[in-house]
Amino acid sequence: MRRQIPDDVYRFVLTSVPSVPYLEAMLLLRAKPTAPWTAEELAQRLFLPAALAEGLLAQLCDSGLAAPGDVERTFRWSPGPAMVPMVDKLAEIYAVNVVDVAALIHSRQERRAVEFADAFRLRRKQE
Repeated sequence: MRRQIPDDVYRFVLTSVPSVPYLEAMLLLRAKPTAPWTAEELAQRLFLPAALAEGLLAQLCDSGLAAPGDVERTFRWSPGPAMVPMVDKLAEIYAVNVVDVAALIHSRQERRAVEFADAFRLRRKQE
């Protein structure tokens, strides 16, 4: 997996892309940068509940990739200039390498689950 994803994109995915739906939402907004998106429209395109799509839009805003639109309850693509090249590169790689990018995102989620579980693991006192 790592060999097919450049190091900078690999790091970006691990640090900035929490889920495949997040990535898909990001790419949808990027594909129509001037279009206003509602949670309902995004939910319909991604086959997700509207509440989850609303959360994704909020995450994209928090990440500096989207912003509230001109019309109430809409959002638009609005990345900072420094983010554009990285997102463009990720979009290109994802278009031809969906499986490896998705696997990388899932590996991040699995790693977090293991770390969370380890926090509750009982340890024997060392004598």
